[in-house]
Amino acid sequence: MKNNLLVIIALMFFYVGTSQNDKSEAIRIEKEVLNSARSIGDPAVAVNSLFRLIALEGANSTYKDTLAYIYFTGRKYGPAFMMTTQVLEREPDHLEMLEMNAVSLDALGAFEKSAEVYEKLLEKTKGNFYGYTLSNLYYKMKKYEEAYTVIKNVETLNDEGKYKVTFSINQNHTQQVELIAAIPYLKGLIEIQLKNNAAAKLSFEKAVKIQPDFVLAQENLEAVEKFTQAEE
Repeated sequence: MKNNLLVIIALMFFYVGTSQNDKSEAIRIEKEVLNSARSIGDPAVAVNSLFRLIALEGANSTYKDTLAYIYFTGRKYGPAFMMTTQVLEREPDHLEMLEMNAVSLDALGAFEKSAEVYEKLLEKTKGNFYGYTLSNLYYKMKKYEEAYTVIKNVETLNDEGKYKVTFSINQNHTQQVELIAAIPYLKGLIEIQLKNNAAAKLSFEKAVKIQPDFVLAQENLEAVEKFTQAEE
């Protein structure tokens, strides 16, 4: 009886060891598949391989991060939101995942939820880009008082010169604008909605002074000036 028990225990250790070896080998093979897929630019195979790696490694697999990046860069914002949400359950302070989560929500039209995430980003980083984006979200939602409160605070934050904002000039052309010029421009737009044309004029003037070729700021400045003259 004792000998039988020893045999059973030995077999259990053998199967556990074999199972672990099989799992390690499966992970090694999937990593090779993933690397090959990425080297030839095949996102479909890469995604399938990543899902298998996540299944093998479990809920805390770091490959969830990689999968989130692939979905996000491929502009598949639904899956990107879902995957970044899973990563944030594990790492709630992961700034890149928070940003991708916020952008994905914005792209999906979930402006309220996106604003909540940008509020977290602004609180954690004090970054003026996150503040600008949060104010712009409030502006899109027609929450002008909230937008104004945020943009006035953004003006006091340091600018690292890392960000530019893309504006559509017309159906065929866009313009890259320095963030420090985009901030007073947005402030001016909000001030127009708040019926404060005098303040809007000053904001547009500031935006044009920072970036003289800022087309939309120049156009809005001229429009405000004409409107003000007509009122006089």
